[in-house]
Amino acid sequence: MGGRKPRSSAGTKRRGRQQTGEKTKYFDYDLLLVIIFLTCFGLVILYSTSAYSAQIDFDGNDMHYFSRQAIFSIISFGFMLIVSKIDYHILGAYSFELYILAMIIMALVQSPLGTEINGARRWIQLPGNMTLQPSEITKIAVILFISYELCRMGKKISTREGIIRVLAFGAVAAAGVLFLTDNLSTAIIVMAITCVLIFIVHPKTKPFIAILAGGTAVVAVGVSILASAISTSDNFRLRRVITWLDPENHADTGGFQVMQGLYAIGSGGFFGKGLGNSTQKLGVIPEVQNDMILSIVCEELGVFGAIVILMLFGLLLYRLMFIARNAPDMYGSLVASGIFAHIALQVILNIAVVTNLIPTTGVTLPFISYGGTSILFLMTEMGIALGISRKIQLDEN
Repeated sequence: MGGRKPRSSAGTKRRGRQQTGEKTKYFDYDLLLVIIFLTCFGLVILYSTSAYSAQIDFDGNDMHYFSRQAIFSIISFGFMLIVSKIDYHILGAYSFELYILAMIIMALVQSPLGTEINGARRWIQLPGNMTLQPSEITKIAVILFISYELCRMGKKISTREGIIRVLAFGAVAAAGVLFLTDNLSTAIIVMAITCVLIFIVHPKTKPFIAILAGGTAVVAVGVSILASAISTSDNFRLRRVITWLDPENHADTGGFQVMQGLYAIGSGGFFGKGLGNSTQKLGVIPEVQNDMILSIVCEELGVFGAIVILMLFGLLLYRLMFIARNAPDMYGSLVASGIFAHIALQVILNIAVVTNLIPTTGVTLPFISYGGTSILFLMTEMGIALGISRKIQLDEN
């Protein structure tokens, strides 16, 4: 819809635009529709996956994951609409407090309130057999606060001191995620969001290209050394790298999930076996409803299903880009760009893990994978983006 001229007369509401003199207020219904499609698609896939799950709730419901995700999705969707009505400048005014609060909540993971799931201590136990993953709050806090800090600094961001100051805030948040919740992949995402926002406002591009090239070279050399010098390790992160380099010979120590995921993708062909006809989900792939759910999509719906998901994510990112480019001020533009960076990074990392391009990270596929905390804070981010879109004013001409 973009800047297309409305066909309605003055005073008529159509496609989210309302006449206000020479300009029209805007609401991104296209983004809203993409969110609905992605959420519904995720629930359908989760229904197919959890119908055969061994997880049964207290009522004997063998669709534990689907029913819980459906409830969380409905609640989160309503919360998104509420957040979309909040002026994002208010969120910016309290962004530092939210940043501190996120750090405090992450610290609670190390208290008796913290709980361990599948060997990882990343959650806080809540009443009603529910859990909260504090690192999801940190993502939103970093997007809001780093964007605010960049706007506050103005031209100082082009100086070395300015870059170091902003990077320090991002590094502290990333360190909190890593050391307080033991979540390396989310720590990388938090730091990457900070770097992307700095890149957007910084007047020069070459230093970032040089840093990226140098970092890539260091990682490549490190992986080569690991491949030639290390065959076993007690560190679980090193074991993931070793397994990634040679999954077939480490099937009993972590490579099994990756190999079965690749088998699922290969067996699906272009159009897949049909919805509900996956065999790999029948207890073969561990925790398939989480970070490996894309492999079941490929098995049941084939490459075609994966293309549909990628197109939906492409549309989502396009709408976020549109909001970022047309936001009424720099802060709104940076916040929308930060949300764009978060979604893009998480999608890319999840696809890379499922196709064994990178070691297993545990990063879930947004809107598709199971996770109540994840869907709640994803919807919160979408609500913020929709709130920014409400402030956009398009010229009549």
